[in-house]
Amino acid sequence: MSADAPRRFASADGRRIAYDVAGDGPAVLCLPGLTRSMRDFEPIAAHLASRHRVLRMDYRGRGGSDWAEAPCAEYTPMVEGGDAALLLAHLGIARTAILGTSRGGLIGMGLAAKAPAMVSCLILNDVGPVIEPAGIEAILGYLGRDPGFPDFDAAAAGLHRAHAASFPDLDRAAWLAQARRIFRDEGGRPALDYDPRLREAVEAALAAGPADLWPLFDEIEVPILVLRGANSEVLSPATLAQMQARKPGLVAVTVPDRGHVPFLDEPVALAAIDTFLAEHAA
Repeated sequence: MSADAPRRFASADGRRIAYDVAGDGPAVLCLPGLTRSMRDFEPIAAHLASRHRVLRMDYRGRGGSDWAEAPCAEYTPMVEGGDAALLLAHLGIARTAILGTSRGGLIGMGLAAKAPAMVSCLILNDVGPVIEPAGIEAILGYLGRDPGFPDFDAAAAGLHRAHAASFPDLDRAAWLAQARRIFRDEGGRPALDYDPRLREAVEAALAAGPADLWPLFDEIEVPILVLRGANSEVLSPATLAQMQARKPGLVAVTVPDRGHVPFLDEPVALAAIDTFLAEHAA
């Protein structure tokens, strides 16, 4: 294994799951979005590692983890949550804060509701019990489709064209850094860093009809921080307001000039996370 290769552990069915651990202190488990990998948390992992034991993982079929044999059965939040719980057991960690971006937040909600002894607190990055139709449409627009960019400069330019309205303050260097977190480098060509059959699993879940996640959310008793991108098409202001009404202690922070999702390197996001973890992580 090279110095840059991720660590791996075997899940219940033998799939090897990639993960990383840095720092020392109360644990923080970082769970990425649908198609994303642990690279998304590079900036905040470096920020938190001086005070926390930061755990990052790639779900099966993403990044450095094994692909599934049966995508529709394995690429589900329930299975991915089970892998996350097994990672904690593998590392001997009984209790952790969870920082979940998008799908990672949904997985975090499930763990906080069903295994509360395992979760000290929950941070939801631009996600809640309702996913807006515009957000689902945007995801289906790219899911499982090779971007066809010839190089990373083109990928950065493509991301800028697609998301400039939601992320208006980012310069070329920021988009290039984001492109390198999103795509795998195949000899200088950006490629999908996940199993494209993930689309099959998502389409199957959508065909089954939307799940009502409010009862799951209502079960959560641990402290919750919600970060919402001011321009998000996934988490609406109405859903966030309902979350606050159902959980009066919930802390909500809006990150300006961000869509779905905040990068978690923004000063307002870092300040909110630091304050929340200082009070609740254990």
